[in-house]
Amino acid sequence: MSLISALQFLRLNEIPEAWVNAVWDLEFTEWKPLDDTIAEQLSVSGDKDFRTLYQCLLDHAVDQQDGALQSIWSILGENHVSIKSLVAVLSFFVLAGKAKTANVQQRVSSLHAASLYLLLLGVQGSIAAKVFHEVLLHTCSDLTSHCWPQDSRKKRKKDGPKSSQADGKRSKPQGKDTAELGVNEADDEEEEQEEEEELHFSPQDLVKIRDAVVLLVQSLLRLLQAFPLKDRLQSADNCTQIFCKLLHFEPVPGEMTFATPQDVTQLRSVPEMAFCGLQLLCSSKHGDQKESLRRVFHRLLYIILMMNKEGRGKPSLLIPSQTVLSTRDQTIHFVCHLVEKLKEIALPVLQILLQHICFQMVEKSDFRSHGAQAVGMLTSQMTSKDYACFIKWLFKFSNSSKMVCRLFSVDVVMVLLEQPERGPQECQDADLSCFLPHKFLIQNLLFARRVDESPSVQSHALACLAQCLELPSFNVTRAVHNLFSATGTQTVLEGEITEGSLSSHQTQKSYQTLPFKTVEITSADSFQCEAKENLAHLLRRVQDSKTHVRKSALQALVGLLKHSVIPLSWENLAMVSERCRDPAVSVKKKAMQCVAELLAAKPGSSVVQKVWLQGVVPALVDPENSVRDKALEALDQVLLSQLKPYSASRHLDAGQRLTWDLLGLLSSECRNLSWYFSRAFTMWSKQNKFTEVLIANLISHTEADHAAGAWLLLSKVTASSISVPHGKILDAWHSMVRSKNITVTTCCHILGVMGDIAEDLNKDTKERIVADLMSWLKTFTLSLEVICAAMETLYQLGRSKDIKQTQAFLSLHCGELMSVCEAYLASVLLREKGAQNLNEELMVKHLHTLGVASLHCPAKVSKRTVLLVESVLMIHSDKLAEGHEELPASLSQFKANSLPTRVRAHGVLTLGKLCLQHEELVKKYLPVFARELEVGTEVAVRNNLVVIMCDLSIRYTNRVDNYIPNISACLQDSEAIIREHTLIMLTNLLQEEFVKWKGSLFFHFMLALVDPVPSVVSLCEYCLVQVLLKDNPEMFSQHFIECIFHFSDYSKHKSYNRLPQSEREKARFSLKGPQHREKRFRIYRFLLEHFTDTQRFNITVKINQSILACFADEELQLDADGAEVLSETFNILSLKEMKLQAMSTPIEGAEGEEPEDENMATIMKAVLQVAQKKVVSQVQKKAFIENTVPLIISLKSLLEKKRSPVLRDLMDYLHVTMQDYRNEVKELFSGDEQLAAELEFDLKTSEKEREMSKQVDNCSLTGDAQVPPAQSLVQGSPVRSAPLLPLSFATPQPLHLNPLAARLSHTDRAAQHVQSMALEGTVMHKGAVDARAISTPKGVNINLTFGEGVSVIFSDQGPSLVSDTSVLHMRSKEEQAPGLRQWNVQSPLRQRKKSSKD
Repeated sequence: MSLISALQFLRLNEIPEAWVNAVWDLEFTEWKPLDDTIAEQLSVSGDKDFRTLYQCLLDHAVDQQDGALQSIWSILGENHVSIKSLVAVLSFFVLAGKAKTANVQQRVSSLHAASLYLLLLGVQGSIAAKVFHEVLLHTCSDLTSHCWPQDSRKKRKKDGPKSSQADGKRSKPQGKDTAELGVNEADDEEEEQEEEEELHFSPQDLVKIRDAVVLLVQSLLRLLQAFPLKDRLQSADNCTQIFCKLLHFEPVPGEMTFATPQDVTQLRSVPEMAFCGLQLLCSSKHGDQKESLRRVFHRLLYIILMMNKEGRGKPSLLIPSQTVLSTRDQTIHFVCHLVEKLKEIALPVLQILLQHICFQMVEKSDFRSHGAQAVGMLTSQMTSKDYACFIKWLFKFSNSSKMVCRLFSVDVVMVLLEQPERGPQECQDADLSCFLPHKFLIQNLLFARRVDESPSVQSHALACLAQCLELPSFNVTRAVHNLFSATGTQTVLEGEITEGSLSSHQTQKSYQTLPFKTVEITSADSFQCEAKENLAHLLRRVQDSKTHVRKSALQALVGLLKHSVIPLSWENLAMVSERCRDPAVSVKKKAMQCVAELLAAKPGSSVVQKVWLQGVVPALVDPENSVRDKALEALDQVLLSQLKPYSASRHLDAGQRLTWDLLGLLSSECRNLSWYFSRAFTMWSKQNKFTEVLIANLISHTEADHAAGAWLLLSKVTASSISVPHGKILDAWHSMVRSKNITVTTCCHILGVMGDIAEDLNKDTKERIVADLMSWLKTFTLSLEVICAAMETLYQLGRSKDIKQTQAFLSLHCGELMSVCEAYLASVLLREKGAQNLNEELMVKHLHTLGVASLHCPAKVSKRTVLLVESVLMIHSDKLAEGHEELPASLSQFKANSLPTRVRAHGVLTLGKLCLQHEELVKKYLPVFARELEVGTEVAVRNNLVVIMCDLSIRYTNRVDNYIPNISACLQDSEAIIREHTLIMLTNLLQEEFVKWKGSLFFHFMLALVDPVPSVVSLCEYCLVQVLLKDNPEMFSQHFIECIFHFSDYSKHKSYNRLPQSEREKARFSLKGPQHREKRFRIYRFLLEHFTDTQRFNITVKINQSILACFADEELQLDADGAEVLSETFNILSLKEMKLQAMSTPIEGAEGEEPEDENMATIMKAVLQVAQKKVVSQVQKKAFIENTVPLIISLKSLLEKKRSPVLRDLMDYLHVTMQDYRNEVKELFSGDEQLAAELEFDLKTSEKEREMSKQVDNCSLTGDAQVPPAQSLVQGSPVRSAPLLPLSFATPQPLHLNPLAARLSHTDRAAQHVQSMALEGTVMHKGAVDARAISTPKGVNINLTFGEGVSVIFSDQGPSLVSDTSVLHMRSKEEQAPGLRQWNVQSPLRQRKKSSKD
């Protein structure tokens, strides 16, 4: 078909010339309607007509290019076809399909018409024929975004008509194909989606539209192949933007090849065509390739960042779906393809692209992870020199004052460490070669962030440090090792092995085969010091106040321990074990995971085994269910699951050896964990874990070398009411009775098993075992632990359903033991000089046996028994010799005798056990015990007395209640062990409510908070906060005001400090005087830290009413003691802990929490915090005006009248308080203008001083900022400075650190300032961005670095001329910073007095 015939369906001869002129006059910006008749005739045009015309034009264009046929323009001219009319009619179809309500046919015709226009434009001579129009070109090129349904897969036809109520309402859009996380959208896009929802596109319709889109994109590619855009930069930028949007058009299966085909129809998908178009735009045909690359990379930046950038607005984040991630990966490969193809031209622009990826990164972890991977892939295309330049820039970037920049720099470092290391010899520039080794990345970028001001960055850096040790690179491991080597040696690989010489199977490390060796070096002192400081810093981070910092520090510490970077010392390992009892649940779980990893890495280390036990076993009683379950699961995996039958001919595997090593420790060195361990068996029994097979396997190990562990498990199993076979257990019993080599712990476990199975034994067996036990006990050769276990087993053997039979059994056998013990005591105590030949060990065992036996048969305790035990503590031999059995009428205290302290201590315990069963003895001996606590000199005796009196208070609560002050007085005992035991015992009594907070007990507890021994302080804090405060949340606030008077020893108040106290108690617990001020305020701060905001608010009101009002009304006199109390009160009110947390907590999130994504929950949380802060502020202000201000004015007047030094404390308090109301001073203190003026002056003065200090800190010497050598580039925490106006796509300028805080390598020492260039008087005018982003002063050669300058790149605003005012001025070396201006400050009071005199 001829070209003219193909044009017939457009009816160009019927088109009015006036309409054509009108369309051209409108610049193709509006759709101009045609006559209805002509419009109807054109509307019947189908796809076939357009495709036929398209093919004819395409054939003629090809033939014309070859010179075979006549020019298209000649053919049209000869046939009187108006090119102007042709373009106008094509625009009629194009603009009609662009409408929001266009149907399928209109959209397809629009796309075909646009394809025809682009094809015409690409024909040689189109410019001369006046076909080109920039607006129409852009409209046709971008037609896909208007014709393709935005969310075609989710559109559904409405089943029924809308209700009348919904006619005037706007329905919610279903969404967009490119889903965004932002909640705000433009109204026009929203309306477009709403109207499209009323249309329904069938799959066949979508196929038609897609085919038309493909034809349009192919036409655009043909245009770019033939039509240069060298002089049309705006059109080139528009095409770049259009192609980038088409990358999201549809998913592309498989991998892409970016080679440009000869025929564009060979391209399979729209995104492939888009990449081909971008590659064409970077050719020299379309202008300077460097500028074209900048333009293309700028648009591809947001695809790599997974953002949607529309116009000049802020980019919005995309949901990282599989489609978005696939497009991003393809884009990165395309950039790598361009860099490989263009090489030297593309490398400088690649630097800028990498910088922008870093600078525009967001805080979300998944975006940072993908961004870092992109940086890693792109840097792999760089030469070593360019790579070193980027690392140098990254180093400065890592010191930005923006937290997300520092956070992302750590992510980038981790990705770069996974790449092969570049050797310094690969870079010819000696100044840059130091940036190539992985050592620089670890020590100067990663490890430097451990001292970052942001806890999130600290946490991330420490977590990544731990991951470094898992990398297969030996050089990375060596760099980390050198940071923490505390031996004064430098760690090197065997034979100085390089990574390049390692085979693939050698690059995988293992904990046992890591080929490290140490080489002594001469100058190791400073290195050793730095390594110790680094380790000390890491240990401090393990105890950080922020939860996620502690978790990451734990991970790093365990990594160092696993890889033997630091020694497996108890100091290092104890930190890990302690975190298993962390207040935060997440830290506890992390710590348990860490000790499990450590045990798996070092299963043969006994110290690691102890740490694992001490971390996991106590967690079985954790209040959090998930922690208990995790601990139970860990014990199950390591202990129960490894129990297999024992065979002497078969060796134990590694898992079994570890199991029996752990059980052996539980039987010996870690016996204190036995009570916690028993809880596991209680839970396991409910889960039916103890099968017959497991018990049989366990019994088979009772004859092995590790029998102690087997008996431990067996004793726990039988205690859980599990029936076990008796045969081997009885054989073991008989063997134990005959043997003399069985350990004490194993004996106790066997006795426990015998007691548990006693119910299942027959009578003869029981009698035989009882006889063995009695004969064994009468030898008095057993240890104290075995005696207790044997007595318990004896009770189990004699227990029956008939209580009388049980009592008769115990009276017979326990009474016999008591008689033997009494006879021995009488032989020692009544015989002349019997104590001189005393066998101390035997005496202790008789006393212990007597006490334990008396608990089972209290009826056998006679007065003679009590008197004998009493004689161990005091001299009564004369009364015993004369046969007196009466107890003495009164006892003042224990009298000294010649018996050893250990015997006397056990005598006290035995006497206490006798008292437990006889109330009359309690009545008699309680005063004696209390007196001995006060005047006794023997530590063991006093310690045991505390235990006895606390035990007695459980059974005889009312009798012991009067002696609680005597017990609590031991909190100030001279011995730390007694103070600790007293804390523990009293806490248990308070928790079980056997003791109440009465008298001075609370204040005695408070004194333990300032104990000189840190362990006592830590124990007291735990008891108060973790145990007692949970049961009584108001405990601290109820006693706070009383604490002020009590610790100041002020008793003139009518309500407070009226507790009865002896002079001895007052002297012992007094904190009065300036020498104890620090201790008092440590107590106040501790209490306030654990107040709620409600309690803080209420306590402020109470202080006003109970203290300030009393002094203001002169109920309390301002004498020396009164002035001290008032001064203390003002100092307490000035504490930062008194400030409401709702007012001081940052809005962006709770202190110490991990960074959260900016989702709706976080936004709502921030909104609620703002609202809460506003409400609390109003309430606090109202209370301050109504309650505090009148009292302050009155007190100020009174203090001035009396010329009291407390006035200074009052003004200090006002200065602190009025920081929140600095603009309302006159309003709040309208009743005292002088006070208001003084406060205003004071606040302004302090504010100016702060500004001056800030200016001095920000000042720096003028000069070029030099990067320190790689060996000393450890940076400190960033300091905020003024940001520069960000540019569109230039080398970005983060908030620059000023100055570079260069620290000594790997230490936390103070920052040493280096010379850096300061940006003075920065001015950026709007619209001042063009091809040259900034200008520098003429004639001054300044080497711009990341912190001070930007590079050349186009912006969103397109090319424009720069006026003289659109420059960023930088102070040159010749210009000196002006000196600080002198202040002329006068007091407002002096000004007022001066004006009144005038």
